[in-house]
Amino acid sequence: MERSPLSRLVVISNRVAVPKARGVAGAQGGLSGALNSTLKKHGGIWFGWSGEASEQNGSGGDGGNINMQRHDGVTTATIDLTQQEVEEYYNGYANSTLWPLFHYRIDLAEYEREFAKGYERVNERFAESVCPLIEPDDHVWVHDYHLLPLGERLKSRGLNNRMGFFLHTPWPPTRLFVSLPFHERLVDSMLHYDLIGFQTGEWLESFLHYCRKELNANVDEDSGRIELNGRVTHARAYPIGIDYNHVLAQCDTQEARAAGERLLASTRDRTAMIGVDRLDYSKGLPERLDGISRFFDTYPDRVGDLVFIQIAPPSREDVDSYQRIRAELEQKTGQINGARSEVDMVPIRYVNKGHSLADLCGFYRASKIGLVTPLRDGMNLVAKEYVAAQDPADPGVLILSRFAGAAQQLTDAVLVNPHSPDDISHAIRVALDMGLEERKERHAKMLVTVKDDNVQEWTANFTRDLAEVRLD
Repeated sequence: MERSPLSRLVVISNRVAVPKARGVAGAQGGLSGALNSTLKKHGGIWFGWSGEASEQNGSGGDGGNINMQRHDGVTTATIDLTQQEVEEYYNGYANSTLWPLFHYRIDLAEYEREFAKGYERVNERFAESVCPLIEPDDHVWVHDYHLLPLGERLKSRGLNNRMGFFLHTPWPPTRLFVSLPFHERLVDSMLHYDLIGFQTGEWLESFLHYCRKELNANVDEDSGRIELNGRVTHARAYPIGIDYNHVLAQCDTQEARAAGERLLASTRDRTAMIGVDRLDYSKGLPERLDGISRFFDTYPDRVGDLVFIQIAPPSREDVDSYQRIRAELEQKTGQINGARSEVDMVPIRYVNKGHSLADLCGFYRASKIGLVTPLRDGMNLVAKEYVAAQDPADPGVLILSRFAGAAQQLTDAVLVNPHSPDDISHAIRVALDMGLEERKERHAKMLVTVKDDNVQEWTANFTRDLAEVRLD
């Protein structure tokens, strides 16, 4: 691919995409593909943690040992962390403090001083390691809550490059965010980025409100311009999409067709309803099962009409709250199946492993209901994948949480309150009984957004704005 005349791009994230990795829901594969395509176009490097823990961090004048690889025209650079760093930075501050806080679960957030110290140290290590790889004209794009202060760390080392940051999670309301110790210092460090991106206008508004109220920054709500201590940052919303053409191509594979046929053959003429989520408390999985149980209780004559398939690969298994959610899901599934199963029928299938995107596309198309009910989600690309994978001549119905970022775009889904079993139960009945013409009309409207607001557009919009934003 011919190099773009624009600046070289350096992408920095907690983890670096591994070629040919099997994604949980294909969404990360879409993002990885878009970033890889952008790196091929602009040239540059993708830097992050290798996912491995080593005995020693190797820190020193060279920032530690960096593993450089080149694959399909893209250069990756990774470093190992120590086990202590993994516990404090990744399992600790990132996933036991920031993740629950950013998903409005302050009841689960752990505010441990050592977690915060480890987070600061690893961000410093990232800066130390990647700094020598960044050339003067490079544009730097940092991703997600693991690396909120990294831009400030890089600029403190004398780098004057354009630096952008994108948050893939929600940003909580100010009244919740102020529960975080040293929250002012963390956001002040974020304001060293030149451009900060959020998934939706809601998360953007929450961030601007915090900057104005807690930091007394000069904020222009219309443009997203933030001025503090002589520095200027721009904050904007960039709703992320899927790789639409890639999803369509996967739907057309033999692997997808075989997966769909396998699912349909196993349903015994019942309607298949599917959920695909990482095993995470933000996804509302226990609440989802409560809603399905309520449906079976309310409409006992329809138990034989429906089979629910929940695909929920494990994640962050070293964090206590994730171990608890898995145990709760297994218990609820067992209770529902114990009460409702027949010798030849089980109403809920709980699958605790990942599948390829091709398999998922086959499952999506074979399922006449997609159940996507997170309690809080930055976007949720499974909802968009489900829409993209449907047969336009006989599409399924998407049931979507009002609290997913995708609900602001996919307004023709059947929107529900995921905290309400009655609401979920009613939505399932509506979806089961919805006629073909209404299904086609809803699907056609959602497909326009899914197709046009794709991940390539998202990447192009952010990198364009990073190049053009003026620090006036």
